[in-house]
Amino acid sequence: MSNSKDLNKVSAAGLLISLGIIYGDIGTSPLYVFKAIVGESLITRELIYGGLSLIFWTLTLQTTIKYVIITLRADNKGEGGIFSLFSLVKRRAKWLVIPAMIGGAALLADGIITPPITVSSAIEGLEIIYPGLPTVPIVILIITCLFIFQQFGTSLVGRSFGPIMFIWFFMMAALGISYLVINPGILAAINPWYAYHTLITNPNSFIILGAVFLCTTGAEALYSDLGHVGRSNIQISWVYVKSCLLLNYFGQGVWLLQHQGGHLNGENPFYAMMPAWFLVFGIGIATVAAVIASQALISGSFTLISEAVRLNLWPKVRINYPTNQRGQLYVPSMNWLLWGGCIMVMLIFRESAKMEAAYGLSITVAMLMTTILVTIYLQRKKFPLYLIILFVTVYSIIELTFLAGNLLKVLHGGWFTLLLGSIIFAVMWAWATARRIKNKYVRFVEIDDYYSVLSELSEDETVPKYASQLVYLTSANFTSEIESKILYSILQKQPKRADVYWLVHVDVMDEPFTKEYKVDFLIPNKLIRIDFKLGFRVEQKINVLFRLVVEELVLKQEVDITSKYTSLNKYKIVGDFRFIVLEKVLSRSNNLNFIERLTMDFYFILKKFSLSEESGFGLDSSFVTVERVPLIVSVPENTELLRRP
Repeated sequence: MSNSKDLNKVSAAGLLISLGIIYGDIGTSPLYVFKAIVGESLITRELIYGGLSLIFWTLTLQTTIKYVIITLRADNKGEGGIFSLFSLVKRRAKWLVIPAMIGGAALLADGIITPPITVSSAIEGLEIIYPGLPTVPIVILIITCLFIFQQFGTSLVGRSFGPIMFIWFFMMAALGISYLVINPGILAAINPWYAYHTLITNPNSFIILGAVFLCTTGAEALYSDLGHVGRSNIQISWVYVKSCLLLNYFGQGVWLLQHQGGHLNGENPFYAMMPAWFLVFGIGIATVAAVIASQALISGSFTLISEAVRLNLWPKVRINYPTNQRGQLYVPSMNWLLWGGCIMVMLIFRESAKMEAAYGLSITVAMLMTTILVTIYLQRKKFPLYLIILFVTVYSIIELTFLAGNLLKVLHGGWFTLLLGSIIFAVMWAWATARRIKNKYVRFVEIDDYYSVLSELSEDETVPKYASQLVYLTSANFTSEIESKILYSILQKQPKRADVYWLVHVDVMDEPFTKEYKVDFLIPNKLIRIDFKLGFRVEQKINVLFRLVVEELVLKQEVDITSKYTSLNKYKIVGDFRFIVLEKVLSRSNNLNFIERLTMDFYFILKKFSLSEESGFGLDSSFVTVERVPLIVSVPENTELLRRP
């Protein structure tokens, strides 16, 4: 894949790809936004003009200015998304991990409700042709097929996404224009006074706000997909996308004006605009667009989880790479969790109108968290203080207002996304906090104090040789230190003689695709430390990376890994390698407080469902020994014993 500079170049291919993978969510919003704004209310001119004005200014202020112009500047070596943004600013303050986790949890919750609402909205159009058609089984079938196909990768299908979405946007624009020519005067709704008037005078203004917010729900996904096509391609293609969306919304407004004084009665203005002869084609294109939108959210969820794993915010899970294309990955556990969540949404809510109440609440929360992180980013980049204050003030007011509007949805379905988001956040919080607790109790010692004993043990033939090359994974950040547990394992638990002792340390970098290493010969040809610096989007296959480094060291004659056994050395046979993984367990006697113990209990439950340490680091299990060591060994107070004569 090209580097970020190449990605940022505007090209026809880049613009087309951006249509296919960036705008799925926001591009399918006309299917349900106006239907949600009107709901069961009486169709009035004030409601239509107010709704259109709110849509126009939401897309302008929230999507265009906040995301397309400002937030896309916060790219991490060409990559976007809330965890990429967090990686850019996390050194500024430790508490920034909280908005990152809340935002990540909200986006994953959104990934569960987006496929059902978009596919349902599209399929429900068939009820116009076939009244009483049971749409739930059809939607469940489409969603199930979508999740089954994830394991094969989407690069082949992805090539066709751009042209299909181009047709979709063109169709929406054409439908909108066909009505706009009837009543071009409706463009006056661009005047922000109509939005203000509706919010002040309409008794259901907060409900309307919650519905209007649905028009910008894909803005966060737009930022997450920055790495696929680059900033310039997104910014230019957005001009076309926004124009098509607005033309369609204003076209729906004209149709609604023709039905003033009535009620929707379950009708969808989007489909009602279509000529009868075109309805089947329109529903077909809408269904494909809905599937593409769902695909984009699912792929985004996989990327989010893989980043969270590397940043130690999520349990280690299996991540597959079905194709060679960068960014193409498949997380089996997440795939089926998302599928289960989508099916649950379908069975609970059954139709898109009821899902609208659950939709949008989690994304409002994610957008607020992005505002916090972008503010810190702007400070880091030394933007003028007045601009930062203006940004925080404007977007805090907008998003808190939207949040207030969406909070009214809690009892009508919003509880579902809040529950999902809370569960996901609890997992992230427990995993990250447990790691901090573990690190607090890890004891390090100066390694040079043990140079002599390690050298002598390596040469001591009275001790049976454990392995020719013995490799330990260390969490010590400094080359001068080592965990006392590793020395205990080598010297005491079972003295382990080896020709060469290797220490391997992995440092996850703030940049996405860094791949660097450094070698320190602590005791020449006896004790060697390798430090890997890997980006948060790089697969941590330590087995492969370690082998590559050793091969290079052998080639440069910096290390000799030939077996020391006389019979094997004669034929220059390479010695055996063995990895030792120290697995920490919670000891019974420890001084954890109640909250810490609760967190650690939850952590160990999660650990049972996660990949083992050796699998997580891509180690071959046939060359790995796992040793269980107590996390904490602390002597309780008042443990003096009285010896009787």
